[in-house]
Amino acid sequence: MQVDVELDCEGLLCPLPVLRARKRLMAMRPGQVLAVRATDAMAAIDLPHFCAEAGHVFLETRHEGAVGIHFIRAGG
Repeated sequence: MQVDVELDCEGLLCPLPVLRARKRLMAMRPGQVLAVRATDAMAAIDLPHFCAEAGHVFLETRHEGAVGIHFIRAGG
């Protein structure tokens, strides 16, 4: 998958991964893909919910050990 921006939120607890993703997505063009790396298990619930509310598309989550990588397509 083509990733335009990667955001490292490893070690951060809820709600920081969502807040940082929101800030980063505001600076992105529609259609660009953000990859959020997070170790907080709540990110897997919070990020899709945020995307549904904010008009972004939550694409998928992949795992590398304890790190979840959450892919989001910026809406517009």
